[in-house]
Amino acid sequence: MILTGCAIQEAVEAGQITIDPFSPELLNPNSYNYRLGRTLKQVTSDPADPTQPAQTAAIELPDDGYVLRPGVVYLGATVETLGSAEFVTSLIGRSSVGRLGMFLQISADLGQLGPAHRWTLEIKVVQPLKVYPQMRIGQVSFWTPAGARLPYTGHYAHISEPTPCSPSVAAGRGAAPVRQGVAA
Repeated sequence: MILTGCAIQEAVEAGQITIDPFSPELLNPNSYNYRLGRTLKQVTSDPADPTQPAQTAAIELPDDGYVLRPGVVYLGATVETLGSAEFVTSLIGRSSVGRLGMFLQISADLGQLGPAHRWTLEIKVVQPLKVYPQMRIGQVSFWTPAGARLPYTGHYAHISEPTPCSPSVAAGRGAAPVRQGVAA
């Protein structure tokens, strides 16, 4: 079951969901708009290899914007700290930037129970597209889990900056052991 905008606000006020900073004007009927942070990292490894540390170049977004180029993977981060031990997060793009050719959260739109942090965003465009710091770039929704709750405590749980793939996680060596959760 997905939470409505009103239910998201109630859960934030009750401390069941973290959205910091929280602005009611960013609520949608069943999601919350998140914004793009100021720093991007461009993956420069050629070829990209999940068994090796990724090479990246940092990009600080100027207030007057930065043009993303096709054929490049950019990593960004949300302005907001997002998460919940009660509800599963799902981060997706906004249709308004999707209609301009931006793919956001290419393969990792499903968050985990537990961690609250600024989320790394996977960004790719099909045509040159100008982005700005603090722009509304995507939306997060919250879902009620069924079954035992097993909070995520792995490698990416508390990272709050754009972070490339970790070779140990990609190889299956960096994941935290699964712990017994609390019954739902």
